[in-house]
Amino acid sequence: MNDIIKEQENIETEKKVIPKKKPDPRAKLAKPERMLILNSSPHLHTTKSVPRIMWSVIIALIPAMAMSFYYFGIRAVWMVLTCVVASLITEIVMNHMKGEKITISDGSAIITGILLALTLPPSFRLSSAALGAIVAISLGKHIFGGLGYNIFNPALLGRAFLQASFPVAITTWTNPNTAKFAEIDAVSTATPLGTFKFENILTDYSDLLIGNVGGSLGETSAIAILIGGIFLLILKNADWRIPLSFLGSVAIFSGIFWMIDPAQYPSPLFHLLSGGLLFGAFFMATDMVTSPITPKGGWIFGIGAGILVIIIRQFGGLPEGVMYSILLMNGITPLINRYTRPRIFGEPR
Repeated sequence: MNDIIKEQENIETEKKVIPKKKPDPRAKLAKPERMLILNSSPHLHTTKSVPRIMWSVIIALIPAMAMSFYYFGIRAVWMVLTCVVASLITEIVMNHMKGEKITISDGSAIITGILLALTLPPSFRLSSAALGAIVAISLGKHIFGGLGYNIFNPALLGRAFLQASFPVAITTWTNPNTAKFAEIDAVSTATPLGTFKFENILTDYSDLLIGNVGGSLGETSAIAILIGGIFLLILKNADWRIPLSFLGSVAIFSGIFWMIDPAQYPSPLFHLLSGGLLFGAFFMATDMVTSPITPKGGWIFGIGAGILVIIIRQFGGLPEGVMYSILLMNGITPLINRYTRPRIFGEPR
């Protein structure tokens, strides 16, 4: 019993001897430790998605489509519907053949159909237009692996196929004034570029602005195209560097020729407003998949396409060169991306 009492006394003395540690006032100010989380990409999150971007492009195309319907009547409506339906059906067939889920809801096939239709003349046969849409989706898009893997713009690839297959029909233009009063193919005319190239006759700038000229459905109104293009730039769904450098290089290089000989070469304003230049610069060249991903690459892409347009228009056998210029630049886009890639920090030059 005495031993137990002594042990308790010893414990109490030890408690008295050992001083208690005072709390560190800096501990309250110290920040709690944070865990380092390692995760796979993507690390940047945004509210944008592929369907949202695609449908915004469709909305931006509404002014150009509306003007084509106004000038070329019901024939233009049937052309757009034919290309869109053929694109959607081809998309579904290719999805089934590849064992993929149906991807028509993302809007990419609809855009391809609309863009292809707007690059065709209103008198073009609907069956041939449907064939072009089939080629655009199957060969231009899915043969490379689908959306995000295609090298060339699918709509332009389909248009190039039609250009090679039906060269006469695809260069037979219709006066828009006849569409509301007579058959669409009753009167044939030349485009402003063709009129100047082969007859040295300039088209009035006011007609080019509002679209009262012959040509493809997408060439109907410069104002309508600018409205849609600016809408895309405001939403940041298109790289502003590409249309700016594209149109700027066309203006500069055509201006050089114009100053040398105004009688032989048209003014820069005529080049900018005529043909499919504005439509191609805002809706074709800015395709996120087939255009460069670097800022410097966007400048190179636009300048190269602009130079090619002037070379084809001024010295080629065709009055128009927007389609071929964009396709050629699509082909070298992988090289542009490779040599304009930003240098990694610490990487030797």
